[in-house]
Amino acid sequence: MCSSSTVAVMKLVPGDIGKRLEEMVQLTAQNLPQVEVTSSYTILRELGSGTFGHVLMAVHHHQGTPMALKFVHKKDTELQDFLSEYCIALTLGAHPCIATALGIAFQTPQHYVFAQELALAHDLFSLMVPTVGIPEQQVKRCTLQLASALEYMESKGLIHRDVKPENVLLCDPECRRIKLTDFGLSCPRGHAIKALPESLPYTAPEMCILGPKAHLEAQPSLDTWAFGVLLFCVLTGYFPWLTAVLSDQHYRSFVSWHRSPRFVSLPAHWERFTPQALEMLQGLLTPNPAFRSPAKVIMNYIKTPWLSSEVKSRVRPSKELLGTTRRC
Repeated sequence: MCSSSTVAVMKLVPGDIGKRLEEMVQLTAQNLPQVEVTSSYTILRELGSGTFGHVLMAVHHHQGTPMALKFVHKKDTELQDFLSEYCIALTLGAHPCIATALGIAFQTPQHYVFAQELALAHDLFSLMVPTVGIPEQQVKRCTLQLASALEYMESKGLIHRDVKPENVLLCDPECRRIKLTDFGLSCPRGHAIKALPESLPYTAPEMCILGPKAHLEAQPSLDTWAFGVLLFCVLTGYFPWLTAVLSDQHYRSFVSWHRSPRFVSLPAHWERFTPQALEMLQGLLTPNPAFRSPAKVIMNYIKTPWLSSEVKSRVRPSKELLGTTRRC
């Protein structure tokens, strides 16, 4: 097994993060053992699964340490990509709102595996009620921590690229402690990235319009956009749009209002927000990434109400925006 002391001593700084990550990956690749899982761990239960693989709750036989083991299919994942995710998670674990990798990485015949700390209250998505969302005070507790985690990543020169409720783990159902997780798409700032096969509601508009052969430099503004969409979703229980392109009527109506809020009516499914919350979301969801607010802007609004009780009960989104009832 690869111990944390082998690789964690290489601190990441923005100026040379690409080189540092490459060194960490190469070092870890040289010491990635084959392990028979049941000979070293007692598997307690499954914590989650997806196209990438699955996550199991396990206890180490000798150390007695409970942990989450993330299994990634070898057939769908390059070793370099797996090790990049592991090394990023290992390095960022000093932040209290980021899921800590435990310095354990190995492989089986079918999977690459690494261990991280447990968060037993599931994820933010599990709390969301369709057309209702999550209570405002819980949202504020959660998003303050999430903004701090994203600011920390930015300080290290890293972009998450997959901010969504499913990737925010909960240590308790009241959101007093959360953990940002899943660094499978994360990369250094300025790294050339391609459009993903499918655009999600959380995907920034500059990524949505990217051609199949085009590249974009990864910037914190990508995470800020996703953070803004996450805020909308957890406060309402539905998406603001399906895709951030002008052919999407919901996004188009938002852009029209964003450009001329004094002359264009607010889209109906945005009416539950207070003026202060709308101002906050306008900044986070500015279509031009050069003028987009950073996630930490929510600090300026944390003491103001975000939901307007007068209109909350009357707002009903169209059925297509209720995609928050399924996982992305």
